[in-house]
Amino acid sequence: MRICFATNNQHKIKEVCALLDSSYTILSLSDIGCLEELAEEQSTIPGNSFQKANYVFQKYHVPCFADDSGLEVDSLNGEPGVDSAHYAGPQRSFDDNMNLLLKNLNGVTMRSAQFRTVITLVTPQTTQQFEGILRGQILHDKRGTEGFGYDPLFLPDGYNRTLAEMSLEEKNKISHRSKAVAKLIEFLTSLR
Repeated sequence: MRICFATNNQHKIKEVCALLDSSYTILSLSDIGCLEELAEEQSTIPGNSFQKANYVFQKYHVPCFADDSGLEVDSLNGEPGVDSAHYAGPQRSFDDNMNLLLKNLNGVTMRSAQFRTVITLVTPQTTQQFEGILRGQILHDKRGTEGFGYDPLFLPDGYNRTLAEMSLEEKNKISHRSKAVAKLIEFLTSLR
């Protein structure tokens, strides 16, 4: 099945491709000729996910799924949430975002958080959403060099290594994205 993953983020494509079997051909936005930046104008993670998938499906007429993810820190009332990618500004710098998060958590003892992904699938037959959540804690210092985003600060519950200290294979077994993708794959398989 040919299906577009509405992103050009090679980190995300690599993670998702590692979870899929060979019956799926994942196309990036550039693969279908979409060179524009997809709008993320909604105030929620599910809203942004739907906006991107629906836009690609309507304009390019290819089955599409899009994700939107965010880090939700309990003591910050869910921040950075939908603004996770540009928390520290439009430059979308991983380091700037992590540094701002650490600044905002300075002196805060309750550091529980969750990574949340919502995937929206839009096909000619259906529109569905799938959610994945990974609970954990925000550390005081960055650890590890793998992954991307807030991974060096996020210690998943029940683990002694951050997401950035795990291999891609280890991270895929527990990540919020892998949980949402597993639900997506289960749904796609049920359609056959």
